[in-house]
This record gives sequence, structure tokens and C-alpha cells, in this order.
Amino acid sequence: MLDKPAAQSATRTSGPLAGFRIVEFAGIGPGPFACMLLADMGAEVVTLDRVGAGKNLKAVAVRGRKVIELDLKDKAAIAQVLDLLAGADALIEGFRPGVMERLGLGPDVVLARNPKLVYGRMTGWGQEGPLANAAGHDINYISITGALAAIGTKEKPVPPLNLVGDFGGGALYLVVGVLAAMLEASKSGKGQVVDTAMCDGAASLMSMFFDMSAMGRWTEGRDQNFLDGGAHFYGVYECSCGNFISIGSIEPQFYALLRKHAGLTDADFDAQMDRKAWPALKDKLTKVFKSKTREDWCKIMEGTDICFAPILTMAEAPKHPHMAARKVFVERHGVTQPAPAPRFSRTPSAIREPVTADIGELTSAWKAGR
Repeated sequence: MLDKPAAQSATRTSGPLAGFRIVEFAGIGPGPFACMLLADMGAEVVTLDRVGAGKNLKAVAVRGRKVIELDLKDKAAIAQVLDLLAGADALIEGFRPGVMERLGLGPDVVLARNPKLVYGRMTGWGQEGPLANAAGHDINYISITGALAAIGTKEKPVPPLNLVGDFGGGALYLVVGVLAAMLEASKSGKGQVVDTAMCDGAASLMSMFFDMSAMGRWTEGRDQNFLDGGAHFYGVYECSCGNFISIGSIEPQFYALLRKHAGLTDADFDAQMDRKAWPALKDKLTKVFKSKTREDWCKIMEGTDICFAPILTMAEAPKHPHMAARKVFVERHGVTQPAPAPRFSRTPSAIREPVTADIGELTSAWKAGR
């Protein structure tokens, strides 16, 4: 169950988005994550969820919300939602194309009630196109962008969790789009629809690699280029303990330090940028790194300009001295989770608890300008 809302306070919410009001239609994946970021940055995010849905206080992506449960199939509820949206700055929904229109909450209807509203839409394929109404997941959206084909081993592509589609290409582009549209609306007085598609965002994330391909500096496939594991000086290596480390010694001065600290005196390592030499040099470096434990290599290389780091699990990461010093992770309700990011010097972000709310009371408060 959710906490009951505290009485209205005169204290201004912390964060650069304090005072902005965002209505979220409950969903999964990138939409909730985007709203978590906005809530962490101080926006008043109200989540409209189905009756009886409930929310887990321990859930990371649900933090900072005011939650209202209602039946969107009820016309009276739709009228209440429209009243609430009249006082909002932005709306975020992640349904398939046409669902909001069938509910009577499409952009034309909502913007007629609130011309300044930013209407954020989050889908995998976008609002139009041959695949717009097809089901899909992150792995499918990044498959048609060229991203998945470039990630993995020589034998086959490997899904990079759902970081590239759902969260990188989806949630972050949704946040950027909504913030940009709200900034523009503050000048023009007019809202607009922000069509965020994970396939669009994932393709955008590939910009540098399309650029490199056009310049002849990128080879199609995997494990053949200096950023995809092909180069011996940029990759992952197993240690004698079974744990792994990563190196990214691209620049000559960093590569020189790698050779110095790893004892790579073999003249073959002089051919750093010779692609034909990479497989053999990778084999040699594999044997070198397997000669010591991860802890040993950390003592030798961590903190130098080699561009080195141990590969940590989610359980290990919060305990790393750097992550602990910066308080990158926090504990909430016994659950370790990432702290708000990025960091603001004057209007710091903060984690707020989710609470239940009454749509009528909230609508009245928004109308009163509180």
C-alpha cells in the first residue's frame, strides 16, 4: 500500500522542475522510468493507474509519484481526467497508437482543453509506419536500427539488456523531448505532441557509428572494430579469479601506460592500430590478465590513466570506493538503488515517496495554483 498524502506544505519541492505538473498514464518500462527522472528533479508527477493496481513502495521507478486509481472506461472518470489535465504542464502515455483517442483523451481533445499542454507519447515503433500497431520489445526496436547487429560476439549479436531501446532510446529521449517542448511552450503559449519512438531514439544513439562507417572507419559486423571488442586495447578480460576487468587504452599515451603496467615488452605490441595484428595481440593480452586476480590488477592499474576499471556486479558496485564516496547508490525501504542523476548545485534533486491522492482534491489544488 502507498503512504497517505501529507498535508499541503508551503515548503517548495527541491529540484529544478519544482512547480511543473505532469500527468502519467501508468505503463511499464520507459514511461515510468522517464517519470521517475522528472519526479526526482522536482516535478509533481501524478500517475493515473487502474483501480486495485496498488504500488510497491520498494519499486525504484515508482518513487516520487502521487497515485490516483480510476477506471478509464468510466466516462465520469474521463471527465475528471480532463479537468485535471487542464492544470497540467505535460502528459505522458505509453499506449499503442489510437488507444488514448479511443478513450476520449487524444491530443485534439486534451489540447482543446489546455492549449499549453505538452503531450508526450512513448511507443516502440512510433505513431505511424507499417509496424506502428505491432507488438514489440526493446530487442525488436533496436534490431531494425543497426544497433543490435553491432553489439555482441563475433558469433552472434548479444542483447545489451534493455538499455539501448527502452531506456536510452526511449525514456531519455522522451524526457529531453518533453522538457524541450515545455520550454518552448513557456515562450509560445502553445503545447504540442512529442512522438517518442524507441526505434527513433536507438537509431539516433547510433549517430557516431554511422558517421564512422561513412568515413570508412567502421566495419560491419562485431568484434572487428576498436569499440566493439575487436581491438586488444579496448575490451574485457578474465582474471585468474574468474572475475573480469575492462581496459580502454585508445590514446597512445594511455596505451603506453598499459604496456608499462602490464609488462607488455613484446615488440609485437608496437602495432597498436594494425587491425591484422589485433587477434594475436588479444590472445597474448588474455594470457597476461589471466596471470593475476582482479584485485591484483586493481592494485596495479586502478586510478592510473590506463583507462581501467574492474567489472563489478550490481551487488558489488555500491561498495566500490568511488561509487560510495559519491553516494551513487542509496538505500530506500531496504532496497539499494541508484540515486537521482544528474546533480544540480542550487536546486538538488531528491527522492520522494509515492503517495495516494484524490483526483478531485488535486484538481482543485491545481486550479488554485498551489
